[in-house]
Amino acid sequence: MKLSVSARAVAAGGMATAMLLTGGAVADAASSAPSRSAAAPDIPVANVKTHLSQLQSIATANGGNRAHGRAGYKASLDYVKAKLDAAGYTTAIQQFTASGRTGYNLIADWPGGDANQVVMAGSHLDSVSSGPGINDNGSGSAAVLETALAVSRAQYKPTKHLRFAWWGAEELGLVGSRYYVNRLATGDRSRISAYLNFDMIGSPNPGYFVYDDDPAIEKTFKDYFGGIGVPTEIETEGDGRSDHAPFKSAGVPVGGLFTGASRTKTAAQAAKWGGTAGQSFDRCYHSSCDTTANINDTALNRNSDALAHAVWELSE
Repeated sequence: MKLSVSARAVAAGGMATAMLLTGGAVADAASSAPSRSAAAPDIPVANVKTHLSQLQSIATANGGNRAHGRAGYKASLDYVKAKLDAAGYTTAIQQFTASGRTGYNLIADWPGGDANQVVMAGSHLDSVSSGPGINDNGSGSAAVLETALAVSRAQYKPTKHLRFAWWGAEELGLVGSRYYVNRLATGDRSRISAYLNFDMIGSPNPGYFVYDDDPAIEKTFKDYFGGIGVPTEIETEGDGRSDHAPFKSAGVPVGGLFTGASRTKTAAQAAKWGGTAGQSFDRCYHSSCDTTANINDTALNRNSDALAHAVWELSE
């Protein structure tokens, strides 16, 4: 998560597969599809952690980070893309330039659904240069990836069209997501009925925070957590400072989840959620210790399941 947004010059880059990236019509792969599941499947946290282990290995092999313009970022993108391609997604890489380095967004479309009603779920894939970025934001990236793979395993046939995205250069000021949104035609923006953002969802001393931007999306997440007996609070620490912000500015309904960064957990929050009062939600935020050891499995599991729940509910 980028908590201090600064303006960056972004040079226009190439765009792959224009129809996908602008929300053009998507062919329905099965005209006589079976009826979809009534509820989202459980997302195995072990699978999400496997993706995190892969991202950690990539960072370790590439100077300890997965930052914009570095080999570790491109290797991370290649890993995610290969999983999606094998699962039957149509993927496209969008290229841009920021701070003198080439960056990439990855967009994946699931065949079928109404292309005039697009539900998107996304996360930023880049880390800061000082660490591997496993909570920030391997956690969101891995959970979005595993939800996309669950869609494929279930051969889910939603009414609305599903699109998943992994953004580059978020840590430089939401560069990748802003690039994507700014290049959408007005009509294509209006076709996106929801954008769901997941940035830091496995903090080691977690809170359970829900974006309060779009009421319907907010209610979807709150209902899920209420159903499992987990109280939530409105997200304020990074409000408007992650990749949902460009979508919101463009008039797209947005929502998302967050487990906290450098702010301190209060005594009341510790009584409600457990963990340690007087300590940051993530003591390794933007640091070299943001490794696979910096993840709370319970928070990661709950938020991954909430992510899938929202994708299923909002795309019906």
